[in-house]
Amino acid sequence: MTVRYWAETDRETLTRLLPEALVLLPIGATEQHGPYLPTGTDHLLAGEVTARAAERAATNLSTELLITPTLPVGASDHHLPFGGTLSISPATLTTMLTEILSSIVACGGRRVLIVNGHGGNMGGCAAAAAAATNAAPELIVGHLDYWAAGGQDRSRWTARATCTGPVPGHAGEFETAMIMAVRPELVPDRPIRSDPPAIGSSTGGATIHAAGAWLATDGYTDHPERATAALGRELLDELVAATESVIMELAQEETNT
Repeated sequence: MTVRYWAETDRETLTRLLPEALVLLPIGATEQHGPYLPTGTDHLLAGEVTARAAERAATNLSTELLITPTLPVGASDHHLPFGGTLSISPATLTTMLTEILSSIVACGGRRVLIVNGHGGNMGGCAAAAAAATNAAPELIVGHLDYWAAGGQDRSRWTARATCTGPVPGHAGEFETAMIMAVRPELVPDRPIRSDPPAIGSSTGGATIHAAGAWLATDGYTDHPERATAALGRELLDELVAATESVIMELAQEETNT
């Protein structure tokens, strides 16, 4: 089947297609990504992975795929001290996503996959999916953080062995490599960086959050200077293939209608 973009499709076509279609809803953020990467990194990558995975999946599906406009702003308050950031609160994010999902239901949609590109959105995506499906039992919602496509067993990832930084990190080797693969003109030369402070820690299974530790990193993790376009292409290919598998599976889920 074909891939269609919601914003480029008329209302009659959407009304006809939505009851059997899978809607893909990419969301990212517009926030500082260190001194070198563009502020739109998260929504650029979420949109790119979604579009490429949809094109691949469409060749093997009888289900229409509808891609909504990528939501470019997320919950990014922790980046505000660095500048260059547009943010909404986690509560606003949850409300926004819940109401968008409700709109899709009102238009006839029954299956949605949220493809998230920003760590700060994870809780809001999960909360909105739960709220929307509780309100509309006929709705099925999947939530995928694109960097986690493929699940927890990452031993099969050939590229990951050469990515020395955390995944996804923030504006470090992983994201820099990905942007170099899709928009190389947006990545300038990066000076060699000494080892940055670690952000995030855990004690007895509890994740510890502390603003001071984040501020000490200068707003980016690990070593963006180690990134290469070749690594980015490997990572992108693997993540797109894994996301394609999620799309294929969700497109064939039976709804309660």
